[in-house]
Amino acid sequence: MKAHNKPEKIRCDACPVMCFIADGKSGACDRYANHDGELVRLDPLTIIQGTDQKLVPFLKGGGADNWDGDIIKGERPFVTAVGAGTTYPDYKPAPFIVSQNNSGVDMVTVVTEGIFSYCGVKVKIDTDRHLGHERDVVYADGEPIGHVMTSEYGSKMLSLGGVEHLTGGSKKEGRVTCDALLRLCNREAVAMTIGEADHQIELVVEAGKAPIVNGVEEKLMRVGCGSATIGMFAMQWLGHVDEVVVVDDHITGVLSEHEAGKQLDVPSTGIKIAGRRSTPGRYFQVAEPGTGWGGTDIEDPTTILKPFNPKVAWEGLRLLMVSTTGEQFAYYELDADLVPQPKTIPAVMKASADLIAENCEPSVCSVLFMGGAGGSLRAGVTENPVRLTRSVKESLTHVSCGGAEAYVWPGGGITVMVDILDMPTQSFGYVPTPALVAPIEFTLRVSDYKTLGGHMGHIKPVGEVTVGEPRTVQQDRHAHDPMAHNNYRWAKDREV
Repeated sequence: MKAHNKPEKIRCDACPVMCFIADGKSGACDRYANHDGELVRLDPLTIIQGTDQKLVPFLKGGGADNWDGDIIKGERPFVTAVGAGTTYPDYKPAPFIVSQNNSGVDMVTVVTEGIFSYCGVKVKIDTDRHLGHERDVVYADGEPIGHVMTSEYGSKMLSLGGVEHLTGGSKKEGRVTCDALLRLCNREAVAMTIGEADHQIELVVEAGKAPIVNGVEEKLMRVGCGSATIGMFAMQWLGHVDEVVVVDDHITGVLSEHEAGKQLDVPSTGIKIAGRRSTPGRYFQVAEPGTGWGGTDIEDPTTILKPFNPKVAWEGLRLLMVSTTGEQFAYYELDADLVPQPKTIPAVMKASADLIAENCEPSVCSVLFMGGAGGSLRAGVTENPVRLTRSVKESLTHVSCGGAEAYVWPGGGITVMVDILDMPTQSFGYVPTPALVAPIEFTLRVSDYKTLGGHMGHIKPVGEVTVGEPRTVQQDRHAHDPMAHNNYRWAKDREV
């Protein structure tokens, strides 16, 4: 029998893992493979066609039926870093340094996939439901991957990932954290647990979708706090009810005491509310946080009521209690002992609760990738990395991620944050160091790139860029344009 030689393995140097890959196999990251002894990038380079057509789904494997080989198809292409490859080890220039003329200005875009050990996601969850106390630990597969941040108006905030979870804990913690970040950034659903056994919340997060809290899909984001709701809808209640309480975990509102009620001449009702009184008509800490009415732990709203003042209240007093989303509501009338008795809600009061709900935005999860562009990224752009940092701060160099607008944080370094829904699908990969792989592009004038000390000998005009089969997408005319002149200081200076 004829012996077959075992295929020779090749070494991949695209990340610190340095895999040895056999012919026909891929590396640990599933991003690079050995094809007949050649190291190839498996995901196609993504090119955004600058036209005024609507966004269409990305094409698998390049979409040969829709791409005729002309890389300049469309009004103006933008070569993203998705599928471009990395600069690792750091001495390499970026995989693609592409020049093209934009409205009479010679521009260059430096394209690379960064290996981000210092990265994470910020998750904004639009819901009133209690998702854990501030600083509670967030777990996935039993491993800590982040924590609960400061709540924002109508939203709960999570900070997930970061170098401490990726590298500072056990191997399993780093692997689970990296996996959760990757799935979130690639628009997949991730199940997580917040808090400890005595106050544990089960949560499912997926970018652009409603959160699922303890198995229940959320519907609405609050219209405002209890006080704000009073101010917005006081006129709807005037003359139809004597008192309204808007139950809210943070600021519960009471119509008759509120300034809106005072200006509308709503008489005092003798109502008394549990909790800590702030300014008139505004109460804090009426109940514990939870998944009930207005983000509290109550299911019966009358539990936040103390006995009415018998010198002021009267039999038959009409009371509406409603949550900040209008999803929970109840109508009561005081009996002879001034105790609220549940009654069928009048149609006009039901309509007001529906109006509150109608003015609430949908509950949705937003996932923002955040990472620090370190040495390998900057060295791929210029031999003097600090010049790139200064150029970004001076608005001479514009940063984008997969063509999407990236917010660059002030202060030192290049710390970027981007909404993953603005980026191409499957923009993110990983390496098992562990770290995320994310696209980043630096766009600037060719003249500024030369001053920067850029890799001028590696610039290629866009028409000379050769790749196997890129995937292409038509750009929404309302989408961010990284090459737009108004992104740059030199254009703004001209306007002045």
